[in-house]
Amino acid sequence: MLVNCVAYQDGRKLGDITVEQISDYVQKPECFVWVALKEPEPAELDAMQEEFGLHTLAVEDVRAHHQWPKIEEYGDSLFAVMHTVEFQEDGSLLFGEVDVFVGANYVLSVRMRTQRGFQDVRERCENEPELLRLGSAFVLYALMDHIVDDYFSILEALTNELEEIEDRIFKPQQVNEARAIIEDLYRFKRRLVVLRHHIGPLLEGVGKLTGGRVPKVCDGMTAYFKDVYVHLERIVGAIEGRRELVITAVQVNLGMIALAESEITKRLGSFAALFAVPTMIAGIYGMNFEHMPELHSQYGYPVVIAAIVVIDIVLYRWFRKAKWI
Repeated sequence: MLVNCVAYQDGRKLGDITVEQISDYVQKPECFVWVALKEPEPAELDAMQEEFGLHTLAVEDVRAHHQWPKIEEYGDSLFAVMHTVEFQEDGSLLFGEVDVFVGANYVLSVRMRTQRGFQDVRERCENEPELLRLGSAFVLYALMDHIVDDYFSILEALTNELEEIEDRIFKPQQVNEARAIIEDLYRFKRRLVVLRHHIGPLLEGVGKLTGGRVPKVCDGMTAYFKDVYVHLERIVGAIEGRRELVITAVQVNLGMIALAESEITKRLGSFAALFAVPTMIAGIYGMNFEHMPELHSQYGYPVVIAAIVVIDIVLYRWFRKAKWI
């Protein structure tokens, strides 16, 4: 579906144009055309390939979908694949794809499986004519910068989720809750791994635009792409840091479970000791020997009971002082 088809000259918007007019403006060195497509039909891609002279391999990548993030150079043009990340209503992550063709006089963006558009990016570019005057490379930077900035908000939300799980670790836990925490941490780690796979490869691609032989279409934009590269480095590093935190959180949770089990064991052992004393004494007097001490004494029974009570009281106070009970 065609979303926008706009011509620009000297950093200013000339107006919306039809697909048939694209070739007229592309031939003008002082102009460039920015076309946005969403979930395009094969016929729409064919028309764009004809109008812009897009490389066949790049177009085939768009048709195939599910490409990993990358930036490839085809002659004097660039083909960039970037992944978007959005939260769905159920809290799961939705990964979309944005393919961008960049030439000296055109930008063609194709987005798929995304809920949000890039109208705010277009407005930002049009409100900065002195930067938009830099041409199609600045549009690529603006799209890339917008997508990378969204990564920060996703990562912040995931960090808050991890902190909530960590808070649960140090609260009194039942067996089921302890198991649920470990399951949540494992699911969280899997989300980080998937997020890393969708973001990490773009770091290498952007690196091609920041040093060495910079593609001709991006001349003069190195500093801008360097800014994106630094942001991506921070994001990838933060993801790795969160993964380490998850591993530590799992170990801490297991340690808390072991401590809780140790406390339970001590409590059970303490109560067992309190019952062991009368059981032992009663067991001794339960043996049918003829000559047992105090067997025929008038006060033998109360003395034995009193001894049991005194010993249990002493043990109970000792266990309480040791905080075993």
